[in-house]
Amino acid sequence: MLRLSKKMLFAIEAVLDIAYHAGPEPVQSREITRRQGIPRRYLEQALQTLVREGILVGVRGPRGGYRLARERRRISIGDIVRVVRDMESANDLIESTPGSELGHKVVRPVWQELHGELMRRLDRLTVDDLCNRANETGIKSEGRQNLDFTI
Repeated sequence: MLRLSKKMLFAIEAVLDIAYHAGPEPVQSREITRRQGIPRRYLEQALQTLVREGILVGVRGPRGGYRLARERRRISIGDIVRVVRDMESANDLIESTPGSELGHKVVRPVWQELHGELMRRLDRLTVDDLCNRANETGIKSEGRQNLDFTI
């Protein structure tokens, strides 16, 4: 079942940060921590999981960091949410939790319907959509500021 946890919020913010502030070099985790205030212990765990699941690519080396694994318009927020939800699912045993007949036959099915609707909406919302929203609000992209087109 979906709940907005710190890990979920941090993972979405981290992927958005990488997409929005991307420049010629990979985005380093310390830069994400500086911009977003995400504690490194949460961030590194989330980033590594997102790499394993094909959302991000990790680049090794002194100038290494993270890049999107595919175009930002091809990564949905639903993709990120599923990765984090799977990471946290060991703690979420709602199906095996005892409950009343009303809970099992009425409340939980309604909750699952709402969950399905939310996931369908998150699947339509892309990282590109969120980057466009960030741009519309006037948030400066450090990656674009650092580009030099001098010939």
